[in-house]
Formats: sequence, structure tokens, C-alpha cells
Amino acid sequence: MPSTKGRAEALAAAVALQPQGWGADFRAQRPAVSTPATVAVLDGQCLWERHELPHNVLASLSRYSELPAAGGKGEVKVSAAVTVHTTVRDADEQLATTLEEPLRCRQQEVRTGEWIYKLISTASPYGQGNNNYADDQVVEIGKYLTGKNEQTYGWFVTRLGTVTLSVSVKGAKGYSDKELTTFASNANAAMLTRLESELGGNS
Repeated sequence: MPSTKGRAEALAAAVALQPQGWGADFRAQRPAVSTPATVAVLDGQCLWERHELPHNVLASLSRYSELPAAGGKGEVKVSAAVTVHTTVRDADEQLATTLEEPLRCRQQEVRTGEWIYKLISTASPYGQGNNNYADDQVVEIGKYLTGKNEQTYGWFVTRLGTVTLSVSVKGAKGYSDKELTTFASNANAAMLTRLESELGGNS
């Protein structure tokens, strides 16, 4: 596992999915990437913001992509993030916080005019459910709201050692929940494969 900021930054850049990692028709959002040396934090007002890296995080990188509207379907927005912590305990605490956040903030503002709500979350440590690929995973599902448009929302956070991976999918008109889950599952599997490869694993 990375023990320096430089190695952690290189790992995050190698693992976080670019638009083409989601599929051939995806493109970068604007902005396409998070502000360097920051991490996403849900503040006391239930607003997602970027804060400076805390002492227990070596690196964090988020990339934002979208599947443009076409053929009568709406625009799907997705994100892929990698956070490298200093210890396994710190990484584990991130998942615990993710699991509890829907209880603290039933409605969260992800960007100006964009909300997620009706949130529920579940945890699947290694060996439970279908999790035979990571140390731990938290899945959060709910609804994504812009104006009066309500769509399905999903967020998958996976931990392998000191590294946490996350993918989010904001649904759109014309896409079934199964299709959206497939986007998230494929992206999560792709990042896990990249992470294991970068760490010298067999995958």
C-alpha cells in the first residue's frame, strides 16, 4: 500500500476511471476532475464540499463523467473517486461514516441545485452477501433531484486495505434501475482490477 503522498497520488490517478472507462459513449463533465489536494466532505449543513486533505489522507481524486442524452433518453451523470488513507483504520472509518451519513442527512446537496434524498445504506464486509472481492463495501441508494426531475441514485464505496474506491450514478429518463446498477458495478469492478494490478495483485 502507498506510504507517501507521491505514490498515493500516482495510484489514485491510475485507478480513478476516465470517461472511456465507463463506456465508449461517455464524456467528461465540466469540471472533469476534483480540485487537487482536496477530499469530498459532507458538512454540518448536509452540503457536499471539497476540503483540504486531512492528516490521515495521503491523496484523493474524483473524476466526473456523463453519458449524453440521446435517442429519447436523458443524461446520466457518474463519478469515480479514489482515496488513499494512511492506515486501514482510517479507511475503515470512512466506510463507517458513509454508512451513517443517510441517518444524519436525509437530504444532501451534491452541487448547486442538485440533491439526493430518500437515502438508505447497507454494508457488506468481506465474506458477507456477495462480497468476495474487497475488505468492505457500503452501498447507498436513493433519489437524485434536479428541479422537479427525480431519478434513481446509487453510490458504491469499496475498501481494499488503506484505499477506498467509490462510484456514483445519477439516473436519467429512459434508464432502468438495472442498467444504472450495471454501470456502477462494472465501474467498481474495473477500478478494483486496476487497483490490484497497481499493487501487484493477481487479477
